[in-house]
Amino acid sequence: MQPQSFDIIVIGAGVIGASVAFHLAELGAKSVLVLDRDQVGSGTGAQSSGILRTHYSVPENVRLAHQSWAAFAAYADYVDDPEASSGLVACGYMIAARGDERVSALKSSIAAQRQMGITVEEVDAAGAHDRLPIAEFHEHELIGYEPQAGYADAYLVNTGFARAARRRGVKILEGVAATGLISNGSQVRGVKTAQGDFHADLVISTQNMWALELAHWLPCQVPLVPERHQVIALQAEAAYTSQMPVFKDLASEGMLYYRSYGGKQMLVSEGLVGEALAAPDNTQGDVSLDKVVEIGAQVALRFPAYAEAQLASAWTGVYDVTPDWNPVLGSIPGVEGLLVAFGFSGHGFKLSPAVGKVMAQAALGLPTDVCLAPYRIERFSEGKLLVGLYGAGAVS
Repeated sequence: MQPQSFDIIVIGAGVIGASVAFHLAELGAKSVLVLDRDQVGSGTGAQSSGILRTHYSVPENVRLAHQSWAAFAAYADYVDDPEASSGLVACGYMIAARGDERVSALKSSIAAQRQMGITVEEVDAAGAHDRLPIAEFHEHELIGYEPQAGYADAYLVNTGFARAARRRGVKILEGVAATGLISNGSQVRGVKTAQGDFHADLVISTQNMWALELAHWLPCQVPLVPERHQVIALQAEAAYTSQMPVFKDLASEGMLYYRSYGGKQMLVSEGLVGEALAAPDNTQGDVSLDKVVEIGAQVALRFPAYAEAQLASAWTGVYDVTPDWNPVLGSIPGVEGLLVAFGFSGHGFKLSPAVGKVMAQAALGLPTDVCLAPYRIERFSEGKLLVGLYGAGAVS
């Protein structure tokens, strides 16, 4: 194959890469290529729980999530495709905390959200029970409720962005894995693949956990660990309906999160560190019966009707986790012609519209809607981790 040239090459057609490609074309980029080792929407995004919220304690995350919510809420208009859908279920998001430290963090985060113009309420135990009647709440808990939140379908959003990008002239090659970068000294000039070389003045890596490959292609460190996380669906007579809000339980041992999973099922998973993998691996891992019992015991404390719940299904998803559980966005010192977006640590889908836009803006030399400086990779070597009030992980 003869070398082909483009203005910009995006590595990865997951929800972040597809969003970047769409926004590049929307902002006027004329020659954009996207390369993916598999198919659009087949990566880790397909394992996402799909939860959407603006509740973070890192202000930049709040801004990215708030802008992204606007896209999810009017997705067909956002991508100018009447057939597109984000699969949004706008059921709201509720978060409960107990104990002085967690309560203080939650109160501060709610206040910060309000200062940014986001609608968020503090509700008492009775108000929380009205919204989520299958759960029990305690008077000494602080409970926040965000009505403009819920969950959506990561596959629909991913493929919607890709389809909209293609309509705008973006070329997407599936089944074409990047095997290296073409460089001239410190200047990246394109991407190597088994199907040939592709040249460009700018490359944007949105490789998720496969961003670890950059450390083999460049003289750089990639502060990233692939982690496998377990998700289970439980079924009981007391249905977790789609009108009931997503719920984050900071008072539980595993900092569990919940949402409706259709019918009489609830989806539940932990907000803790997962199983560290030695190398990127997107295959399904085992969910042990011991883990199901451990999570189930915590579920029963909050949802008594689920004490005798049945296990409906279980699966695993892989996060690309950085030391502070926040992404790296922007350039790498000493390397020109390369931008990166990796390390979303489970937050990628909910931030994907806004991240795609700010990365496209940065690529085209435009002012970014949200400042990228806090997300720079140098923060790890400088000891300036982007850690929120809840600590690394959890809610960020």
